[in-house]
Amino acid sequence: MPPMQARIERSDQWRALADHHRAVRRLHLRELFASEPDRGHAFRSEAVGLSVDYSKNRVTAETMRLLVALAERSGLRDRTDAMFRGERINVTEDRAVLHVALRAPRGASIVVDGLNVVPAVHDVLDRMAAFSESVRSGGWRGATGQTIRAVVNVGIGGSDLGPAMAYDALRAFGAPSLVVRFVSNIDGTDIHNALHDLDPASTLFIISSKTFTTIETLTNAGTARRWLVDALGPDAVARHFVAVSTNAAEVAAFGIDTANMFEFWDWVGGRYSYDSAIGLSLMVAIGAANFRAMLDGFHAMDEHFRSAPLAENLPVLLALLGIWYGNFFGASSHAVLPYSQALARFPAYLQQLDMESNGKSVDLAGRTMRIDTGPVVWGQPGTNGQHAFYQLLHQGTRLVPADFIAFANPDHPSLTTHHDLLLANCLAQTQALAFGKTAAEVRAEGVERRLVAHRTFPGNHPTTTIVADRLDPRTLGALVALYEHKIFVQGTIWGVNSFDQWGVELGKVLARRIEPEITALDPAPPSHDSSTNALLADLRARRVR
Repeated sequence: MPPMQARIERSDQWRALADHHRAVRRLHLRELFASEPDRGHAFRSEAVGLSVDYSKNRVTAETMRLLVALAERSGLRDRTDAMFRGERINVTEDRAVLHVALRAPRGASIVVDGLNVVPAVHDVLDRMAAFSESVRSGGWRGATGQTIRAVVNVGIGGSDLGPAMAYDALRAFGAPSLVVRFVSNIDGTDIHNALHDLDPASTLFIISSKTFTTIETLTNAGTARRWLVDALGPDAVARHFVAVSTNAAEVAAFGIDTANMFEFWDWVGGRYSYDSAIGLSLMVAIGAANFRAMLDGFHAMDEHFRSAPLAENLPVLLALLGIWYGNFFGASSHAVLPYSQALARFPAYLQQLDMESNGKSVDLAGRTMRIDTGPVVWGQPGTNGQHAFYQLLHQGTRLVPADFIAFANPDHPSLTTHHDLLLANCLAQTQALAFGKTAAEVRAEGVERRLVAHRTFPGNHPTTTIVADRLDPRTLGALVALYEHKIFVQGTIWGVNSFDQWGVELGKVLARRIEPEITALDPAPPSHDSSTNALLADLRARRVR
């Protein structure tokens, strides 16, 4: 464990922010914009093709100065340097944290335990590229000689959410002849829906599991194997299954040739891994050149985060705004609202990235946290969300800071009219959330008196708008790295370990105990709490035997 550090909430910088919050908490964005005519330009920063407009946040220049001072007080620069040096900053698992090595260029040096890991990263990328090209070109054939027309990625958590999100985001860059699907849920409906219309002779499975012991992934992989073997026989497995794992023995026992196993390392956390071999299904879909362009975007944001002044550093700015609302205004959730249908899975991806990283109740030294940590992250694409939950954002009682994400150019140039309307909605929503509509403005429209309160919008709801030219591989890489580093900054300020996830394990252990009791014929109640016992009895009674 690291040496005991003073709690951040006891620092002079934290107390200064608390005093400042009391002074400015009632300021309205209408007042801020009225007193600062150039606010829209002053509260903006740009890097790696992304511009971040944070002018519609409830902050002043003094707020940002105090927040930056808090980041400096937390030792952010030292911890960032330690991460990039390959130090074991994941203290509970005694591991380095080196997702940044996955996108480091050839010739870079990042050392773990005396070994430069970058050459090994590029060896795997080169193997992935050769395999992907073989599948895409028709060189890799199934057991009956057919070319591969469908690729099914089987994983869960970080082995699913990342590549699935990125595939949806970059589908326009994919090979039209390939069907690409993702299976993760242990619910049999998921794998049924993925396989029901596929031909085993032209289907390739990529089984993604670091340990090759994850119960959900292996259950789905076993079902996929039986589906294939029933059609083509056991010898077909080697031509229709490849693995992304570190456990060669289990991969071989499953029947996959270990020559077709793609490696990654224990210094890669699952939720930070889709730019590793975990992204093999994505590389097959979009091609090696586009995958490397995405890695370039990741790396460019890494370098910006590592070197830019804190006051102009995009991940730092997003992180500090989150600290401001979560720890001083008491906001408990954060909405991510991409005005891009291609980013439909992006909020779900960020849920794991953020909530699994910073959903912690003890600090690095094992002390109980006395301040709130990670927010509940949620959202869906605009304009769908406007007709679902924006009512709460505009007129509800809860403060929900939100990130809006927009692209200047459409994915499909023939549909520019659609895109213009999409962008207009994005800008209109941030404007309405910020400034609202006063009772006087409503009355001036001739609204009858009894309805004025219902038609009034308080405004003062904070939003940050992230804009890029277009959604392409490089931009996606930069966007994901932006949020990765934002989460790291917040974890550093709170003093938590953003790179373990012990909370995931307890439910898995209990599920292994309960599973055989679901189907047991013995009517005696199992030895759990009274609620679980009653639920087991109810489920057993309802089963069709």
